Amino acid sequence: MDKLRRVLSGREENEEVGLTSQILDSSTLSFGTRVKWFIICFAGGVLCSILGTALLFLPKAGIKLFAVFYTLGNIAALLSTCFLMGPFKQLKRMFEPTRLIATIMMLLFLVLTLCAVFWWGKKGLAIIFCILQFLAMTW
Repeated sequence: MDKLRRVLSGREENEEVGLTSQILDSSTLSFGTRVKWFIICFAGGVLCSILGTALLFLPKAGIKLFAVFYTLGNIAALLSTCFLMGPFKQLKRMFEPTRLIATIMMLLFLVLTLCAVFWWGKKGLAIIFCILQFLAMTW
């Protein structure tokens, strides 16, 4: 099926396609490759979130590391689905009317978490925003 797709698209079989262009057009990646990259990104996101939670208990800089790693983990988990459906299709779905409020809130809480830690210095607020990140992602 892949060979037929390449022939119909006008690409030669030995033509190299860059990773960036393959990612932007998810149809050029095989299903197995997309699933592998999804698993890698999702596992990396979960690992960052767990690492951030473990770093929370460090004195002084623990809350900052927690906020950064937890936010990066959520971003990686969100980006992992780009490999399954493609980035443009995912953005279209994220900003559908039924998901618009949840998407805006999730992006807002990602930013507010980092603001609470680095600019406002409010540790409790950062933890609340992390919880709200999680709730907005599951919504």
